[in-house]
Amino acid sequence: MSNLHDWLSKPINDEDVEIFLNMNNILIEKVDLFLDVVISLNRIITETYMGDFDNKLTKLEYSDEDIINHFNWCWDKVIKDFAKEGVLINREGEHKEYLKLLYNDSFYLQTSNKIRDSVELFFVSIFNLDKKNTTKADLDLLNEMYRMINDNIIYSSLIVE
Repeated sequence: MSNLHDWLSKPINDEDVEIFLNMNNILIEKVDLFLDVVISLNRIITETYMGDFDNKLTKLEYSDEDIINHFNWCWDKVIKDFAKEGVLINREGEHKEYLKLLYNDSFYLQTSNKIRDSVELFFVSIFNLDKKNTTKADLDLLNEMYRMINDNIIYSSLIVE
């Protein structure tokens, strides 16, 4: 039980974080890009969702199909927006399924605005390598999400100066 507690809560020093990133071929520039992708998705979802859980008068009831259609519309918008910048994201794949499940559980099916609003904080906490309390669990989750997204992005015409 002590190992689990350490894995979840014991901060890792900056040197060990850097070693982990190097051993797993994680590039800071891609971490920043991937954060931009998930934050863009989050903002599109939250800004276009018509459900207001605190106000029963304006709350719209969504079917499972409505939820899937809304997520897919938001996902397609993110893909189109990043394609304009030369970053091509596969429409289908493990990355989309992961995010769809995450949003279904943490956003669409939630009745609490507090939980829905915490999705962006979740992404920031995973992809923020500047924080002082990074744990092994944080790095493992970062590595998993990094691999998922990296395997589904094609960098077409990025201009490096």
